[in-house]
Amino acid sequence: MIARKFRRIWGVRTIYIWVSVFVLAGLMIFGNNAPASAAPRHYTELEFPPLPEVKLPDYNRYELPNGLVVYLMEDHELPFISGTAMVRVGDRWEPESQLGLAELTGTVMRTGGTKQYTGDELNQLLEQEAASVEAGIGTDSGSVSFSSLTEDVDKVFGWFTGVLTEPVFAPDKLELAKSQVRGGIGRRNDDPGEILSREFVKLIYGANSPYARSTEYANLDRIDRESLVKLHQQYFHPNNTILGISGDFNPQQMQKLISEKLGAWQPKENLELPPLPAVNQATTGGIFLIPQPQLTQSYIQIGHLGGTLKDADFVPLDVVNGVMNGFGGRLFDEIRSRQGLAYSVYGSWSPRFDYPGVFVTGGQTRSEATVPFIKGILGEIDRLRTAPITPAELARAKDSTLNSFIFNFQTPRQILSRLMRYAYYGYPQDFIFQYQKQVANVTAADIQRAAQTNLQPDKLVTLVVGNPDGIQPSLTVLNPEVGSIDITIPPA
Repeated sequence: MIARKFRRIWGVRTIYIWVSVFVLAGLMIFGNNAPASAAPRHYTELEFPPLPEVKLPDYNRYELPNGLVVYLMEDHELPFISGTAMVRVGDRWEPESQLGLAELTGTVMRTGGTKQYTGDELNQLLEQEAASVEAGIGTDSGSVSFSSLTEDVDKVFGWFTGVLTEPVFAPDKLELAKSQVRGGIGRRNDDPGEILSREFVKLIYGANSPYARSTEYANLDRIDRESLVKLHQQYFHPNNTILGISGDFNPQQMQKLISEKLGAWQPKENLELPPLPAVNQATTGGIFLIPQPQLTQSYIQIGHLGGTLKDADFVPLDVVNGVMNGFGGRLFDEIRSRQGLAYSVYGSWSPRFDYPGVFVTGGQTRSEATVPFIKGILGEIDRLRTAPITPAELARAKDSTLNSFIFNFQTPRQILSRLMRYAYYGYPQDFIFQYQKQVANVTAADIQRAAQTNLQPDKLVTLVVGNPDGIQPSLTVLNPEVGSIDITIPPA
């Protein structure tokens, strides 16, 4: 059975491989016949066609009587179908005493099996059909997804709906998942980069904020099977879910399959979600150090609270990212190339859909260059606010922003995912086109105004993970009071 499935899959792939081989061979043959005297053109002389207009494939959106919203988008390029159910849930709503509950619920929904099949039986069935069913819950959403060859979709969709609507949360799989989380807690201080990102968001949002808090051993001890069942019963309902399916299917047959498998899924009357957690910047200004004596370089992040995609300045700030980053970006040219302070340096205004994100910049540098690196970053932030954007910078930033944006729409599956996210967070359906037009029309004055308004030096928080003895001059040159952060893991 397995061999048959993989022969079918690799049959399609083999065609692409051989076509690629013949095309490459042709290019090599004809390329060798090109005139030897043809001089290569300088990259500044290259001309490119204008970016293609983003076009949405035809899709069907409808709603079942039980409140389930469905998006269907056909794609007959390959005999393959995939789908995702987005559920309004998230670990930002889990009880403070049971941190990790949402993550465990998402994991054991899949590994713990359904009323029809154990988790191990599901693994075997999916392997036989070269298919997948996955589940998970993150900060602000949950999902259950599937992928299948077209001819197997009836079976795989049934297994998918079982995980979505009828998980049994097998106790042994819960204990296994808790053991895996415990292992992650024990290893969470092994990587200085992970330490940096984890503790930086705690400084910004607050250590107890739902957007920054960490799961501890004691939290896991308070989570049992009934906790998982209760969370699932609270949030997993058709009138709290968006289902999207793309691939090689007949629309009428797919609608019938969805109705058969999910039409009887009972909605929750008077469904009310908890309010979104309040967000304020917990730490305003200051320099903090996490001592790691074994390191020969410092890991640094500098930033403050950001905004959402609905903010009026979102588009010019997104273009600011292009001004800062990449070859030709201000951070790269000044910090890396001119001053030679770092191989990697970055800056990003990173908004979220329905809660404030962060503005963060940083990188890694050798220990003795820590203070010059920080001064260089702060200088570039100030220059973004005060030095006008040149025409060349504006053109480059807009081009890089629009070019990267196009890659979000390469396949119907990607496009459907975006449509679902916009619907999930309450954004207009034409947000895609609004964004593209606004980037094209943004001016240097728009960018500088947005930078002056939103980049706030007095609120910048600086966090360094590094060797205190190697950081010379000391961080006290920048601030006489350097805060220390304890990352000791509370014992089990």
